[in-house]
Amino acid sequence: MAASEAPGRISVLVDDVSVRYRTETSNVDALPPAKRVLARAGQAIGLTTYTGVDALKGISFVAREGEHIGLVGANGSGKSTLLRVIAGVEPPRTGRVLAEATPVLLGVSAAMMPALTGERNVRLGLLALGFHPDEITEIMPGVIKLAGIGDAIHRPMKTYSSGMGARLRFAIAAAAQPSILLIDEALGTGDAAFADRSKRKIDELRAGAGTIFLVSHAAQTIEEMCTRAIWLHMGELIIDGPAVEVARAYRWWAHLVAKEDFQAADEAFTLARQGRPRIPPSSGSKPLSNHEGPA
Repeated sequence: MAASEAPGRISVLVDDVSVRYRTETSNVDALPPAKRVLARAGQAIGLTTYTGVDALKGISFVAREGEHIGLVGANGSGKSTLLRVIAGVEPPRTGRVLAEATPVLLGVSAAMMPALTGERNVRLGLLALGFHPDEITEIMPGVIKLAGIGDAIHRPMKTYSSGMGARLRFAIAAAAQPSILLIDEALGTGDAAFADRSKRKIDELRAGAGTIFLVSHAAQTIEEMCTRAIWLHMGELIIDGPAVEVARAYRWWAHLVAKEDFQAADEAFTLARQGRPRIPPSSGSKPLSNHEGPA
């Protein structure tokens, strides 16, 4: 998907954002010396030892209207955390996020009630997004059609698979026609028909000059649907550039890691960090799977 010739105005500013989680640890020996002594003393009297884990480290970038930005990286790299910070549902430890409109994160989990049917949850979700009851009656058939879960729409959500729930949440969030939409793995759920419908819906949103952030482990999806991509690794921004270039460089690195060719993987990683991503060979190597990558 080609990038727009003329960039739109700034829609999201992420400025030096860091997030740290406090987690329980039993590995006292890994702590700095001073903390190690205190931790051992605490354990001796039955206290729990905690340590900090940096989920995001000084992330900064600018997004513009009309951009569709993919986030790639291995599990635990900080992709979903970044979406939550942009959406305003998780405060950063340092830094700030400024947005020209309210970002809508895929899923309205606060309004989703497992004991209620999918249809009732659609209605509640649309109410939570600010739709008038008369509008809801008009747009509900389209939301249900986009989700594509068939007669399950009349069953309680507690009977749904995680994929079915994600598809319904995607359909609800997309109905809001937000100018800033944040999608976390939505296109990885469901069949090819749903993937096609969701792609067309996202194309509609892009046509409305919106900004979209998409997290997906399927790097090929990022290549096909994004104009730009950001590679995150252990909370750090490694490279930010054209979607095809960044996604293919990430896939090649992931392929090398999976093959346990760590020297070549380190070289590819270093080149990407330097802004010179290595694109995988076009021939003579094993084709990369759409979902290939480290766990």
